[in-house]
Order: sequence, then structure tokens, then C-alpha cells
Amino acid sequence: MHSDHSPSILKQCIAILHSRATSIHKLKQIHAFSIKHGVSLNNPDMGKHLLFSLVSLSAPMSYAHKIFKQIDSPNIFTWNTMIRGYAESQNPKPAMDIHRSMRSFAVEPDTHTYPFLLKAIARLITVKEGEEVHSIATKNGFGSLVFVQNGLVHMYAVCGRAESAHKLFEEMSERNLVTWNSVINGFVLNGRPNETLTLYRDMIDEQVEPDGFTLVSLLTACAELGALALGKRVHVYMSKVGLAENPHAANALLDLYSKTGNIKEAHKVFDEMKDKSVVSWTTLIVGLAMNGFGNESINLFKELERKKLTPSEITFVGVLYACSHCGLVDEGFTYLKRMKEEYKIEPRIEHHGCMVDLLGRSGHVQQAYDYIINMPLQPNAVIWRTLLGACTIHGHTGLAEFARAKLIELEPNHSGDYVLLSNLYASERRWSDVSKVREKMLANGVQKSPGHSLVELGNRVYQFVMGDTSNPQNEEIYTKLNEMTRLLRLEGYVPHVVNVLADIEEEEKETALSYHSEKIAIAFMLINTPNGMPIRVVKNLRVCADCHLAIKLVSKVYGREIVVRDRSRFHHFKDGFCSCKDYW
Repeated sequence: MHSDHSPSILKQCIAILHSRATSIHKLKQIHAFSIKHGVSLNNPDMGKHLLFSLVSLSAPMSYAHKIFKQIDSPNIFTWNTMIRGYAESQNPKPAMDIHRSMRSFAVEPDTHTYPFLLKAIARLITVKEGEEVHSIATKNGFGSLVFVQNGLVHMYAVCGRAESAHKLFEEMSERNLVTWNSVINGFVLNGRPNETLTLYRDMIDEQVEPDGFTLVSLLTACAELGALALGKRVHVYMSKVGLAENPHAANALLDLYSKTGNIKEAHKVFDEMKDKSVVSWTTLIVGLAMNGFGNESINLFKELERKKLTPSEITFVGVLYACSHCGLVDEGFTYLKRMKEEYKIEPRIEHHGCMVDLLGRSGHVQQAYDYIINMPLQPNAVIWRTLLGACTIHGHTGLAEFARAKLIELEPNHSGDYVLLSNLYASERRWSDVSKVREKMLANGVQKSPGHSLVELGNRVYQFVMGDTSNPQNEEIYTKLNEMTRLLRLEGYVPHVVNVLADIEEEEKETALSYHSEKIAIAFMLINTPNGMPIRVVKNLRVCADCHLAIKLVSKVYGREIVVRDRSRFHHFKDGFCSCKDYW
């Protein structure tokens, strides 16, 4: 074809590139057609448009790079296209190299350069590079643009720098929904649910309408804090604005209800979901298992299989956990086998942990030990801790000491391990060994995280620690605690003193058996909520034996359902019984 036809051929090529129905295969044909008809990629328009189309279709970046290299003196649009392509690809790292070579060619950046680059850095979680880009963008005068700032807020949040993200957010003169979502999500990602809720309130005060992303972050924070009432309000809002159909938001809602022990509501959300993904099924399967509804969890799994859906490795963690909490040893092993053989899922450490727990719980402590020794993976601290817990309950001192020795190698300063071993010695009345464990703790400078319990009332989450006197209702709370103790004694309650010397889970127990954080939290809720209303407590440590016994009786005496989520599971107390069947 003669070169004088070139401009019209060029126009034709660009028109086809812009047509919506383009596929990667079609792009290659256009590329070939342009070469055949003498339209060079050196023509800035052709190269630019072809590259843009490739990146927009997520074509392999190796192909995009080849084309990029053929373009003489690419303009900023083309450089940005390459940075964006890498930022959104499987491997975002080359985005940085492209930016470096762009600067070495002294190409001036524009408003799009930094958002794409920051996206790549956020995906790589390289905060040092992020800080560098932050200062370059500021020097180049782009630091105050809202979408560059949004990119920075997101990058700091994702890289675990919630404070930096928040500081930048505070300084921004213009903020949009993306800004709010980035900073709110930053606090969620960094385990700061209280700040998340505070920011959400500010956002509503400033009349910024939340979207699906905001609500997913918010529900995640509510789930962490056990803030069910606030989560329910989010649910109402979602239904009102039509976001309840959004699969991500619906899954977050499922997770919230599961993690606040409200399994009925979780089931309802699940049943109403039009678009149930394997994530939705898995969330409910795990939720049922964690809440002590093992058989229901397994039945739901069977239904998932009948629907010909493919379970994920997390689905199997839920199923094995359910077997473990129902004492279904044989079924657990059958599921493990099916997971490997039918679904070709290689068991991870979590699956092996469930199996050790399954054997340990059902009293097969020696078999649990044998399982660990023959495991194809290196057992981690959680596995040995599970065995140590089983030894404590079933009284295997020899194996307990062996498990403890392994834990000292792996995690020498984990206070919970000292607690478990100390409990075992105390149950055998080996008081000198108990005090040795204590001395060792002191000598090794092991710090116990103080126990705290969270409850939600009104629009707030209240936190209590042992022996807490900071609440304005302090006097009423302690009067209520005394009343509780008196009524429990009438029910035949005797404080579980054997563990007092041992359970160093929460401060020194001898001084204040009746005033552990969960008991204070329950007293506070008994004062402030109407009779018959369920009480929910989220606790950061394992519930001690004495509190467990006391709460069972409180549920009976006061006629309240009490849900306690401790570090490892849920306890649903009702009419003097607990869903964990006294094994936790």
C-alpha cells in the first residue's frame, strides 16, 4: 500500500481501536494490518492508541512492553499507560522502573502519573518507595491534588501506616468519597476498629453518602468489636439504599452476624442472598462451626456439595472445626481424605491444627501427638499449643512438658503457654511446680496482655478491664456484682479456686475472683438493659474456668442468654448450659 494512503489507514486503525468490541486477538490483527500497510508504531498516535487499548484489555504486559519500546520519544500519556498497565497487572514491580526511566528522560509527569504509581506501590506494600514518591509529587506541585492525595492515603493505609494516612487525610482541603473510604479502610486493615467507627460518624456528620466499600469496612469493624447494634443499623441502611444486593456487602454482613454470635440473622441474610458465592457458603459454614452449631455446619456443607459448588480450603477449615467441636472423629478424617483426594486441596497448617484439636478434644491425646509427629508440614506454635491444651484437660503431664519444651523453642514469651502448663500442675496440686512456672515467667520478662471485655450499649462500645473502677456507674456495677455473687451462691456456686493459683490468664486472680472483666461487663449490661434481652461480650483472652461456671449460672438466675466470644471461640450461655459443652 502506498504511503499516501497511510493517513486514512491510520484513521481506520485508530477508529477500530476505539470501537468497543475489541479483543486482544483483534488488537493483534490491527497491529499486523498496520505493519502490513506501512503505518509505523513510531507514529505517536498509532503507538499511543494501540498501547492504551492493550492495557485497557489487560493484555500481557510483555506484549505491551514490546510495543512501548518501538515508540520513539513516547509522550507522558504513553508513559502513564505503561505505569497503569503494570500497576494493574500480576506483577506491579516494573511500574517503578518505568517511572525511573521516565524521570531519567526528563519527561514531565502529569496529574495521572502519581495515582497509577501509588496504586502499584500499595499493591507491593513498599512504604519506603511510597514516601519517596510522596516527596517527588510534592516537589513537582502535584501533592495537593485530591486524587494524588487519595492515592497516598490508600498507599499509607495498605502499608500499615494508618497514622500517616490519617494525618494526610486531616490536612486535605478537599476530600471525596474515595478519600473517606481509604482512611476508614486503613484503620480496619490495621486492626483499629474504634477509629473506624469514629471516622464513619464524622463522615455522616459531613453528609458524605457512604457506598458499598464504606459499608464493608464498617461491617468489618463492627464484627471485630462485636458492635451488633451498629451493624444492624448499617444493615437497615443497606436495605434502604439497595446495597443489600451487593455481594461483598452481603458477605460482610454474614460475617458480622456470625462474629457477634447472632447465627439466626446470619442464616436469614444467607437465605435472602440471590447471588451466593462459595465465600458466602464458607462464611456461614465457618460461622455455624465457631458458634458451636457443628451439625448444622456440616449439613450446610453437604448442601453446598449437592449444589455442585467447589469448596475452598477455608470451607474445609470450617468443616473440620465443626467435626472437632462435635467430637466427630471419624467424619473429620473422612473429610480430610476427601479434601485431598476429591478436591485436590493440599492440607495447610490450619487443617492439621483442626485434626490435632479433633483428636485432643475427644481425649485421644496420644494419637494427637502421633499425628503431629507424622505431619508433612513443620508443626507451628499453634499446633503444639493445641496439644498442650488437650494435655491440660485430659491430664497428660509428660506430653504437656514435651509440648511446652517445643513451644519454648518456637515462641518463648507467649503467656498463654505458661498458663496452660501452670493449670495442669495446679489440677494435680503440684504447687511448687506452679510457682516455678511463675518464677520463670518473671525471669523471662513475659508480659501478659491484660484481659479486657467489650460490650455495646446505645451507640457506643464500652471496654472493661479487671478490677475496673473507671465507669461512672462504678458503684451500681459493684453492687450488682455483689448481688450476682450472692444469688449464684444460692445456686450452689463455689468459686473455682483450684485454678486461681494457676490461671494467670488475667492478672492475679487471688485478689478478685469475682471481678474479672467479663463479669464486670455482664453486671454493667444487667443494669442497663431490659430483662430478657441477650447480652453479648467480646473478650480478648480465653475465658477462665471460674468465669465460665459463673456465667452459666448467671444465664440461669437472670434468665438471660449470654454470648461470650473469647480468643478461640463462642460461648452461648442459656438456662445454665453452654454451647461449648464445657470444653474450650
